[in-house]
Amino acid sequence: MSNEAAKAQISQEKIVAQFQQLRNEQRNLANSLNTLEMDLREHKTVIETLNAADPDRKCFRLIGGVLCERTVKDVLPQLMDNKDFIAKTISTVTVDLSKKGVELNKFKEEHNIKIRGEQIGTEANKSADSDNASKSENRNVLVS
Repeated sequence: MSNEAAKAQISQEKIVAQFQQLRNEQRNLANSLNTLEMDLREHKTVIETLNAADPDRKCFRLIGGVLCERTVKDVLPQLMDNKDFIAKTISTVTVDLSKKGVELNKFKEEHNIKIRGEQIGTEANKSADSDNASKSENRNVLVS
């Protein structure tokens, strides 16, 4: 009997570890998406500023930690290309993030994983009234 219980415990630990890995992958994708969106906003701001500037005006661009002197007419097309590439990458990462979310939800359902602090139907509503203080302390605790 104890041998079966040990195997079940190891299996549970593997399931929890795989679930945590999926959650970490989803967080990494979300962080990447956030970074890319900030880069896109910065590129748009710089492009708007440079469009109003004289094409022969001197400007500086940081490339790989090296500050390079160029002209606006040289830098602007490169920035436009980078902005387009970032926009395409954002759409790809968004699709990947939604796929990872579906995969994560499917994994939760297959292995009957519940997370404390997560609202699930009426059970959570009943316990929410009585456990508001303890619920905030147990947020994102994995229960299998």
